[in-house]
Amino acid sequence: MAATIQKVSLIILGLAAFTVQSAAYAAGLQQCSSAPLQLGTKTIGRASYFAEDCQQLWNRQSIRVDFAYSHSIPDWAFKRAATHFLQRNLQNFSEKSELHRITQWYKAVKPGDLYSLSYQQDQQRITLALNRQILGSLQSAQANQYFLIWFGSKPFNVKLKQQLLN
Repeated sequence: MAATIQKVSLIILGLAAFTVQSAAYAAGLQQCSSAPLQLGTKTIGRASYFAEDCQQLWNRQSIRVDFAYSHSIPDWAFKRAATHFLQRNLQNFSEKSELHRITQWYKAVKPGDLYSLSYQQDQQRITLALNRQILGSLQSAQANQYFLIWFGSKPFNVKLKQQLLN
């Protein structure tokens, strides 16, 4: 009986923590746009862009990009693509860069999974979450440069960049 009560208490505490985290997660951001997430001609999910002010530049405010997946993708594919597009968009990026730490947090996804990458301007903090569970967080003056993967001059997908930011 004591073990059952303890398990129920842990579940309730976990749900309460999830609710608090979810409320804080969405605070102050509005959805600006949404677009199909395509790999070549194949649609693999949907990306949604959130910001404090949709009319303001993405790199001057707190933002979040959600990636809802309809296909399975292995972790190595995320890591390889992130590294490639960071190298294309940042002159001094290397695997020794602190931004590379974020890339290492990626895990494989299956249909229905949701990756969220959020940036808090006031704290200069970037956070990666999978299905609302935080995988890692990094505080750095360059943290928002990680979004150059999608918003840089040589992005993952030019059409996705245009659809999310326009």
